[in-house]
Amino acid sequence: MAKILAVLYPDPVGGYPPDYARDGIPTITGYPGGQTAPTPHAVDFTPGQLLGCVSGELGLRRFLEERGHTFVVTSDKEGGDSTLDRELPDTDVVVSQPFWPAYLTPERIAAAPRLRLAITAGIGSDHVDLPSAISHGMTVAEVTYSNSISVSEHAVMQILTLVHDYMSAHEWVTAKKGWNIADAVSRNYDLEGMDVGVLGSGRIGQAVLRRLKPFDVRLHYSDVHRLPEEVEDELGLTYHPDARSLASSVDVLSIHTPLHPKTQNLFDDELLGTMRRGAYIVNTARGLIVDRDAVVRALDSGRLAGYAGDVWYPQPPPPDHPWRTMPHEAMTPHVSGSTLSAQARYAAGTREILECWFDGRPIRPEYLIVDGGGLAGTGARSYTVTG
Repeated sequence: MAKILAVLYPDPVGGYPPDYARDGIPTITGYPGGQTAPTPHAVDFTPGQLLGCVSGELGLRRFLEERGHTFVVTSDKEGGDSTLDRELPDTDVVVSQPFWPAYLTPERIAAAPRLRLAITAGIGSDHVDLPSAISHGMTVAEVTYSNSISVSEHAVMQILTLVHDYMSAHEWVTAKKGWNIADAVSRNYDLEGMDVGVLGSGRIGQAVLRRLKPFDVRLHYSDVHRLPEEVEDELGLTYHPDARSLASSVDVLSIHTPLHPKTQNLFDDELLGTMRRGAYIVNTARGLIVDRDAVVRALDSGRLAGYAGDVWYPQPPPPDHPWRTMPHEAMTPHVSGSTLSAQARYAAGTREILECWFDGRPIRPEYLIVDGGGLAGTGARSYTVTG
């Protein structure tokens, strides 16, 4: 039997379960491009429930314990004496989320001789040290596409929030108890007619472009892989060969590129200085893609008119993180990919991966980041990096 350790974010402050706003969610059976939604044999939760927190347990406890496995759930992941560190040495499977990442560092992987599977409930596995996972013979999997549309909707929301200066207008009628229309509209613009770009045109970036097309904006993008000509023509896209060309050409920039050595701190003082005065940045990718303090300086100087992000570094950020208090921000706590709708899909996908692992069936290829042995559960060391 196996031990599964799930590192999930804490329960609501008011207790679990919350008072749900709706009675259910729409059923999504597939995604653009033909990939089907997760297809486990069964689920032990009601779609629309809060599943990503400690008490939600991703709806996995009954399934795992009926099979005789040990299931440990915690939100305690930081520090040398964390529950994560204490439980790792005899753990076979770690389940984590990008929104509350259990950082599987080389040291932690080395301290977990039985660890053979790391699952990201959602998309984004950069909290796992992939070279160490490969040398350890691990499989690393994530629930691809489960929350891509959720993130794209959030990005569009944050673009409109910044351009229309929604946060300031809302503050006038709530915190300030006022009705100062002149103040509330003094930084309020239309998105129509602006140049809007995305850095990274994968699933999320393309979804953002498609959702922005009806706003009658001029669309730009940059990616290491250029989109097919028919897609560029359909959306009226202007391609840029690099981030600098893109950044200097747009009024609004939405970041959707992965974090890797070439993108870490990419948006520093120099690159931000090439952007149009009064430009906006939305970052729902990874916090380290931008230089933390350079963003603050660009907002203070007026180079940027606004910054909205759903990602921070570290996560969670300390109370004195400057993005909490910088001007003209619309920050959120990495919730874009964890809507209740998305949670139903990534919880189901996590169960599908576990079913395959324990039954010795192949995990669907689109879920695999590192294949530690082909057939899940074999522990074989003939592995490949798959993307």
